[in-house]
Amino acid sequence: MDDRMFKAAMGKFATGVTVITTEVDGQVHGMTANAFMSVSIDPKLILISVADKAKMHDLIKQSGKFAVSILAEHQQEMSMVFAGQIKDREIAFARFENLPVIEDSLVTIACDVHDTHPAGDHTLFVGAVQNLHLQEDEPLAIYEGKYKDLQDKVTSEV
Repeated sequence: MDDRMFKAAMGKFATGVTVITTEVDGQVHGMTANAFMSVSIDPKLILISVADKAKMHDLIKQSGKFAVSILAEHQQEMSMVFAGQIKDREIAFARFENLPVIEDSLVTIACDVHDTHPAGDHTLFVGAVQNLHLQEDEPLAIYEGKYKDLQDKVTSEV
């Protein structure tokens, strides 16, 4: 299997969209990511995967903290800004637990780095959840590398 086939296969898994943020020396940094998951309830842990070559990799290691903003469906532009698809856009960050976050996100999670694990060309950052905030809205989703509208087709509870 080649890299393109692997990427196409992974794109078949529909995911939400997050913006990961941190702050170092008074400078806010962010990146769009869909490699996010919950790990544990006791203790409350989440996980993000960051490419070793990404600027955010060293910034999270340096700060020891990060926030995850799970984007709502109306925040596609925020996703595009932090993915580098929209340039020169001034962003006003909200603050949550003294971390920069994306205002009006579906969920905002403040974390301390609990552990790190090298994994191929990425590092898995396990975050100890310090606090979270959630609100009602619809999520921004990605499937096959494209933003998708989710229609409420719930047939049973999980």
